[in-house]
Amino acid sequence: MMILKVALASLLNRKLTVLLTTLTIAVSVFVLLGVEHIRLEARQSFTKTVSGVDLIVGPRTGQINLLLYSVFRIGSPSNNISWQSYQAIASHPHVAWHIPVILGDSHKGYRVTGTTEAYFEKFKYGKKQSLQFAAGNRFQDVYQAVIGADLAKQLGYGLNDEIELSHGVAEISFKKHDDHPFKITGILQATGTPVDQAILVNLESIEAIHQEETISRHDEHDHDHDEVMPEKITAFMLGLKSRATTFIVQRVVNDFAAEPLLAIIPGVALSELWQMMSMLEKILTLIALLVLLASLLGMVTMLLSSMFQRSREIAVLRAIGAHASFIFLLVEIEALLMTLMGVVIGSVLLVLSLLFSQDWISTQYGLFIDINIFNETALMYFAAIFVISSVLALLPGVVAYRYSLAHGLSQRQ
Repeated sequence: MMILKVALASLLNRKLTVLLTTLTIAVSVFVLLGVEHIRLEARQSFTKTVSGVDLIVGPRTGQINLLLYSVFRIGSPSNNISWQSYQAIASHPHVAWHIPVILGDSHKGYRVTGTTEAYFEKFKYGKKQSLQFAAGNRFQDVYQAVIGADLAKQLGYGLNDEIELSHGVAEISFKKHDDHPFKITGILQATGTPVDQAILVNLESIEAIHQEETISRHDEHDHDHDEVMPEKITAFMLGLKSRATTFIVQRVVNDFAAEPLLAIIPGVALSELWQMMSMLEKILTLIALLVLLASLLGMVTMLLSSMFQRSREIAVLRAIGAHASFIFLLVEIEALLMTLMGVVIGSVLLVLSLLFSQDWISTQYGLFIDINIFNETALMYFAAIFVISSVLALLPGVVAYRYSLAHGLSQRQ
């Protein structure tokens, strides 16, 4: 179309100011889409991490804190649970299965989880999907470990490699259990959950490496495992025989006489977490929208300030027969073209940023962010951006229309 060619030529004639304006729009689009995409992906990542668990039991603390450290490996527990209390609750007639968890050790910043074989049999993620092995199999004895897919990829580990665990969760630790290297017996398939970052070992292993007396390698298979069962655990997950008994078992745990315990329903705890985060999410979205509005207003200001400089261009167009409405549409199309370029550049920058930071985000925060930003919400934002841009461009368009109309009348006189 002729008007499109004229608009492109006009923008190229003012390429420096157009480039700066386009970049401000690109940055605002980057911020807006980035905030929204990470918000949605974080919710999905949290939601699909655990499935089929009816209750999570831990020491009495906030239910969000318990959910974060027991499932998402974020934060640290304030206390532990005695082995006797765990066994007492696990033997409740309404309990179908139970998964104990011990946290507190790590390897190169990756958290170690002490558990039992029930973790591989009963733990579910996503839509009640079971854990699968990409290579090897589950641990069978002490000093054996199963690692997640991302950890294997990041650190280049394979089957039968040996790793040393460290006390604490810092990436650099001065207290290593280097007398007890663990052999990797299995690598899990990718799940898109914090399990991909996990190192899973036997409960007995955690207790063994913290005992002062060393268990030699050649005595592993002859060792009486009951002697090294833990005195305390961090938390445990429960699956019930009937969902109808959830509140009954929860009340039993919360009223447990031997020690103060808390039982949470994962879905309820997640809802509370989103309620706490909703205000922050709204503030971030509002800030992103204001940044976008400021950049679009900057574009309008640039178009208005260029009207005087473009008087000669408008005069030439009017001289060759262009109607005043043509000038109006020309300004509107220029605004939409700059907006389009800003949206494209901002989207490309966001995709590239997610691509290069995806592993770092998953390692540091246990969040798995998809690089595909083009969803229903993003399309709605794109449409809103173009509508706002076209509305704001009405002002310079009207100014150009009136200027060209007056110029055309003066020529006729």
